Amino acid sequence: MPTEILMPALSPTMEKGNLAKWLKKEGDAVKSGDVIAEIETDKATMEVEAVDEGTLGKILVPEGTNDVAVNTPIAMILAEGEDASALKDGKPSPARQQKAAESASPAEKPDAAKQAEAPAPAPAPTGTAKPIAAAAMPEPEVPEGTELVTMTMREALRDAMAEEMRRDPDVFVMGEEVAEYQGAYKVTQGLLDEFGARRVIDTPITEHGFTGVGIGAAFDGLKPIVEFMTFNFAMQAMDQLINSAAKTRYMSGGQIQLSIVFRGPNGAASRVAAQHSQDYSAWYSHIPGLKVIAPSNAADAKGLLKAAIRDPNPVIFLENEILYGHSSPVPKLDDYVLPIGRARVARPGKDVTIVAWSMGMTYALKAAEELAKDGIDAEVIDLRTLKPMDTATIIESLKKTGRVVTVEEGWKQSGVGAEIAAVLMEEAFDYLDAPVVRVCGKDVPMPYAANLEKLALPSVVEVVKAVKAVTYR
Repeated sequence: MPTEILMPALSPTMEKGNLAKWLKKEGDAVKSGDVIAEIETDKATMEVEAVDEGTLGKILVPEGTNDVAVNTPIAMILAEGEDASALKDGKPSPARQQKAAESASPAEKPDAAKQAEAPAPAPAPTGTAKPIAAAAMPEPEVPEGTELVTMTMREALRDAMAEEMRRDPDVFVMGEEVAEYQGAYKVTQGLLDEFGARRVIDTPITEHGFTGVGIGAAFDGLKPIVEFMTFNFAMQAMDQLINSAAKTRYMSGGQIQLSIVFRGPNGAASRVAAQHSQDYSAWYSHIPGLKVIAPSNAADAKGLLKAAIRDPNPVIFLENEILYGHSSPVPKLDDYVLPIGRARVARPGKDVTIVAWSMGMTYALKAAEELAKDGIDAEVIDLRTLKPMDTATIIESLKKTGRVVTVEEGWKQSGVGAEIAAVLMEEAFDYLDAPVVRVCGKDVPMPYAANLEKLALPSVVEVVKAVKAVTYR
């Protein structure tokens, strides 16, 4: 089928540029890597390369055109054996357009119930290192009377993967023990029986190797879900994650999309000691080109994993082993998808804002209940997505409460809480009535002994103490 050539970005902030010159004309044979055009801005000039082999079938944007938006199709390449009949009015065939619509991320695609009446959203820029903020995207509407099904986070994650695999044949799962053993934590239970060994793939114990295989598959247009038995083991694959997955879409000027999810348990479990208890939230959220998600309940886990699988960027999906068995209600809808980059106010309040995510939400919500007994009304925000971070929701809450406490199991230095504190100082300093206080894991390798492990992690008592400090109680 015809291949689109998109207007690439010269920099992370570029939104449009000028198509200066075509170096190939319609009907010319091209090979992958051939320079076919030049684009320019007031700061730089860049060559556009063919991303596939074939014939330059149609030039969609003539040379000399100014202010061409990033991600706009500028040409079509016909594969061997195809002719101009594969193009209709200079556009891909309806089948290709349908495939593109199916592959669109939630940010680019309205939900199924509204798709027919809603206007098509503007395409998101490609090749940008900074993820696109999702603040404008609404939560999906759950119709009144919708049945809520109580399920564990483990079951919600499994259902999300199964639904996306039924929806899109390009989606597949790979990782250690995901198939025959049904997953180390039984998250992939039943997937092998339904989808077979071609789409549910057991890998050797070599994270660097199978992570690279997954990234290569994504380069070729497939949509892998790579499971790490724990993100502690993903340290073996850091070069693949940081240098290949995170950077390739930007370095290719948006010509290579990388629809891939890396998921698995992150953070402390129970007495698995220092090398298996690390929280990588801050590590990954530091890297341009990655989106980072850390859900705290079953509904968010399902809705955000479905969104992550559809997203054209690499997504780090941080789960928590202890939360796998926690149950909560999930809307029973045909396609429950949540927007990436949108926080949720889990508990409204007026006296103080507590910001948490993943396992930190268990401390935050329990602390809010204890604080209510002392007359302190805490608002609890579940970030859900660490990158892009919904700082707008935090700032709006701060304007109301004047005080913020962050809760995370990761270490304090350079943590996610430190980023929140810095943003609030830079963008909302005048609304702060007290310093931002961070409740974090202690600055030590995780002890193995149960009593010491408990001391190394945050606690409800520490959150309550921090809130009372900032409210001067």
